[in-house]
Amino acid sequence: MADQFDVLNFIDGKWERAEGDTYAVINPASGETIANTPLSAANVVERATAGAKRALADWRRTPAGERIQYLFKLKAALEANYEDIARTITLEAGKTIGESRGELLRGIENVEVACGIPAMMQGYNSEDIASGIDEMMIRQPVGVTAAITPFNFPGMIPFWFLPYAIACGNTFILKPSERVPLTMQKVGALLEEIKLPAGVIQIVNGGKDVVNAILDAPDIRAVSFVGSTKIAQYVYSRATANGKRAQCQGGAKNPIVILPDADMDSTTRIAADSAFGCAGQRCLAASVAITVGAAKGPFSEAIAEAARNRSIGMGLDEATDMGPVISAESQARIEALIEKGIADGAKPLVDGRNVNVSGYDGGYFLKPTVLGDVNPTSELAKTEVFGPVLSMMHADSIDDAIQLVNDRAYGNMACLFTSSGSAARKFRYEADAGNIGINLGVAAPMAFFPFSGWGDSFFGTLHAQGSDAIEFYTQKKVVVERWPKEWSRKF
Repeated sequence: MADQFDVLNFIDGKWERAEGDTYAVINPASGETIANTPLSAANVVERATAGAKRALADWRRTPAGERIQYLFKLKAALEANYEDIARTITLEAGKTIGESRGELLRGIENVEVACGIPAMMQGYNSEDIASGIDEMMIRQPVGVTAAITPFNFPGMIPFWFLPYAIACGNTFILKPSERVPLTMQKVGALLEEIKLPAGVIQIVNGGKDVVNAILDAPDIRAVSFVGSTKIAQYVYSRATANGKRAQCQGGAKNPIVILPDADMDSTTRIAADSAFGCAGQRCLAASVAITVGAAKGPFSEAIAEAARNRSIGMGLDEATDMGPVISAESQARIEALIEKGIADGAKPLVDGRNVNVSGYDGGYFLKPTVLGDVNPTSELAKTEVFGPVLSMMHADSIDDAIQLVNDRAYGNMACLFTSSGSAARKFRYEADAGNIGINLGVAAPMAFFPFSGWGDSFFGTLHAQGSDAIEFYTQKKVVVERWPKEWSRKF
């Protein structure tokens, strides 16, 4: 049995233990409990919010050039502790060590981009909008802000929000997923190390009571969320009903389209990495492959072979291609969706159920699954699986494929594989998705672009990252000034 320890809250620059019930943090590769997350009470959020509000008075008056010095230090601290944090991500989230390293790198990139805030949050001005009258727009922080983040990227998604929020002069409360709190425990220790002023960042662990307290707190002015569509709708509705800004990333059902002129070897490799990387537990995972015309036979055979050959195991083993899913409940839900898809007529080209991994009998493992001839109107075709399952469909033309792409509630990502520039332009113009990939399987925007999303994949107006983050974490103030000569002091 692995050693266990209690996860702590980080309030006003100090670690503290919460009273009450706890949630077991499970290593999904072994099924062992490795920590216990406190299910904090609502009054902990009240205290964290009060502390963040107190800290805001000085922090918002700290020049932007001084605020980002802490981000430079945080970036250096993250890089110095890179392997340790990546290992922690693997232990609590189950992904491979390579995936954990890549995730953390994306988080660090967001810190790096936020270091440009002194230029990015500048306003603008015009002289003499009327005789002797000048007008300017300045940006000021929103106030106390918060983010509620998911289990699948504990080292990246918090950094979609945290660095931009504090660089813009806000204070920030983070509620990590109770399933994976350990990564942010490491980050909290680094916040102490860089001597970030107390109260600028608070970490509150818990479940639904903490979420509701964040959504209802009058002094929290903006809320960010990433998770399932159902919860995203709930968070967005409750937050906005309470007068808050909200950006809520929901679920996805991401299609990739393969044309006959695509390079089949590279397409197969990229598609397999997209569908089965992170055990399919990412919002940009390919979950539907639509072959067009003569691409059906070659791609179906190649992707099935790639699925069979993917090695499954403990993520800390450098030879492992895919780790477990997050929990026994997720494993059972995914297996049930595979069964339902087969019952509805899908053909199991590769069935990844009933897996045994030597030495990890208690782990929540599935192998990659490929289901052929999935009915576009079936439950499987419409449901976010969030696991290593690729559904195969077929279209006679690119127009028919785009129709299949657009006939869904989600709109997070859509990708096309082709050697035709004309087809690529048509696809990027007509496909209804916020993130488009051409000969890419994971169209993940860099930190200086917004992480877009359409339809039921996003609720709000301003997305995470890039210029959208600056807009979200600042409020515009327009100043109109006149200084008549007769009011001027004469010397």
